[in-house]
Amino acid sequence: MYLLGFDLGSSSVKASILEIASGKKLSSAFSPSKEMKITAVKPGWAEQDPSMWWENLVKATREVLRTSRIQPSAIEAIGISYQMHGLVMVDKHMDVLRPSIIWCDSRAVEIGNKAFLEMGAARILPSLLNSPGNFTASKLKWVKDNEPELYNKIWKIMLPGDYAAMRMTGEVFTTASGLSEGIMWDFNTNQVASDVLDYYGFSPSIIPHVVPTFAPQGKLTAEAARELGLVEGIPVAYRAGDQPNNAFSLNVLNPGEIAATAGTSGVVYGVSSETRYDPHSRVNTFAHVNHTHMQSRLGVLLCINGTGILNSWLRKTMFETYDYEAINEQASEVPIGSEGLRILPFGNGAERMLGNVNTGCTIANLNFNIHRRRHFARAAQEGIIFSFKYGMDIMETLGIKPTIIRAGMANMFLSPVFRHALADLTGASIELYNTDGSQGAARGAGIGAGIYRSASEAFGNLEKLASVHPVSVNLPPLHEAYQDWLEILNRQLK
Repeated sequence: MYLLGFDLGSSSVKASILEIASGKKLSSAFSPSKEMKITAVKPGWAEQDPSMWWENLVKATREVLRTSRIQPSAIEAIGISYQMHGLVMVDKHMDVLRPSIIWCDSRAVEIGNKAFLEMGAARILPSLLNSPGNFTASKLKWVKDNEPELYNKIWKIMLPGDYAAMRMTGEVFTTASGLSEGIMWDFNTNQVASDVLDYYGFSPSIIPHVVPTFAPQGKLTAEAARELGLVEGIPVAYRAGDQPNNAFSLNVLNPGEIAATAGTSGVVYGVSSETRYDPHSRVNTFAHVNHTHMQSRLGVLLCINGTGILNSWLRKTMFETYDYEAINEQASEVPIGSEGLRILPFGNGAERMLGNVNTGCTIANLNFNIHRRRHFARAAQEGIIFSFKYGMDIMETLGIKPTIIRAGMANMFLSPVFRHALADLTGASIELYNTDGSQGAARGAGIGAGIYRSASEAFGNLEKLASVHPVSVNLPPLHEAYQDWLEILNRQLK
């Protein structure tokens, strides 16, 4: 018997099938083969059509079924991981009203800043643990102010994973963890944040019914089953935002445990039992997947918009005939510090850890007589590492000081330069595992459906592939390069 997990990202949709008894991945597939389109009508905007997510989810499902060669009737439960902070709006017929305003869209920054000032930090932070910022609630306020005709047609709002579950089950639900990432959950009252809804003028009726993260949340309809190539009645038993889910996929559930990702965006995610928040909202605190009002489990999240997307941009513009492995080899040919070349990777919208400032990407100290294409490969990876270090120093003020970072063997962590330099600069060992978000979603479904009795059972066979330990001899040149990078950033922020 098997579990099916989905990871709905902004680049692709990935599906994985896990065997329940062994916990091993049987097969994975993703769609599309090239990254999904992000539409930017204006600078700082980022939108995607939710029907594109569903189309690629269907393709990934059919491909993973083909390659696994299992009978669809052998799938016991479905789990969904999804890109956080996106806004999807549907009318009473469950038709989407406009393209989704996704996580890296920065149009609502000033709306959130104004709300924070007018509502007051003393009122907001103890209950929401964050400023309204550029999150889902503020994006909805932008729609209310700028597209009132569409706003007035809203029946329900939802996050991308709620949309995928709606297409599967015909039912509209959300979770406390999901609402917390949209800054619509009150941690004092353990319910929808009425203060935020009242301030922005939202009717509570547009918020879906809240269900547990781990629980049956509807069953696959006959129509959805036909599209997906599955059988009617399979329960959807787990949904979570991609970063809480990534931490979950690495069995990061308890205080002091740390997870990291470095895909399109970069994330460090630490679990705490203490209600702590950054007063400037540069790093954010959300409800973790196992948070309850009886047992506090909060995820402190550092998110950097511009990380792997820089590597992707380099490949498209400077390394068109190279794959990522070849780019990593080019980076390894250049000494630590990239012979003075510095890149600030902030070219994917406003950065929360910079106070929601959109500095844009900066290339500094370029010397036409020294620097070649391979220097850009190394400087880009070092710039991403330096942005991680900058954010992790902020996290340390909240008591999150990693000694071990868990990550999947994927994306930027496939680069030896990246993973070794990150360990050297932060002083933390890195453990790399054979897992990803879609596998985590599958395991979550197993817990939610009652197939696994505990997380310990679900993760009993999680495989560690490698460990990377810091090398102190590499720290001086890395630290020098970081200080130079930091000076460039500070000039940008003045």
